[in-house]
Amino acid sequence: MSPRHSAAEAARTRERIVSAAVQDASRLGLEGLTVGSLAQRLGMSKAGLVGPFGSRERLLMAALDQACEVFRAAVTGPLEGLPAGPERLERLIGGWVDYLADCPFPGGCFITAATSELDGRPGPLRDRLRELVASNRRTLAGEVAAAQAALPGSHRPAEEVATTLMGLSMAANQEIQLLGDPSAATRARAAMRHAAGLPARTLGSP
Repeated sequence: MSPRHSAAEAARTRERIVSAAVQDASRLGLEGLTVGSLAQRLGMSKAGLVGPFGSRERLLMAALDQACEVFRAAVTGPLEGLPAGPERLERLIGGWVDYLADCPFPGGCFITAATSELDGRPGPLRDRLRELVASNRRTLAGEVAAAQAALPGSHRPAEEVATTLMGLSMAANQEIQLLGDPSAATRARAAMRHAAGLPARTLGSP
């Protein structure tokens, strides 16, 4: 096998492992994911599973990063090319709620679950999660500030609005995943739009 083919095969193997790790960690938690169970599911040896990453911790880190990329692709990716402002913020909220309602992870929002799991457990995984959440929060606050600049009237601080939106998303994830409430997504969308100070929809608007 040529070096190019070997590298491509190694990349595919790594991607397959990370994808499976994300799915299992969504159900079991990052710390609940074991090398043995994942290797058995993929038909690999433990050494072959961990080899591309160097350690179980780095495998879990890769799974965490991949979960964040899935979130970005679903929520912020579709906003590319759209100018900052109220419409962009409204689409962000819509995509966010759609992601929660039709989540690509079997255990619901991966980041919400990881936050609950790791917030009191110091270590590299928690540090990485903190970086990712802080980055997402800064991005969200920036989107809120840009929307507020284009809307009339006074507004609550963008940082405060961002905190409220993140809290509402966590509540929505709980109502969707734990309570199985079929009206949760609709309620979350309305609550998040209101918290963001977006104009009320007209009758019959989508």
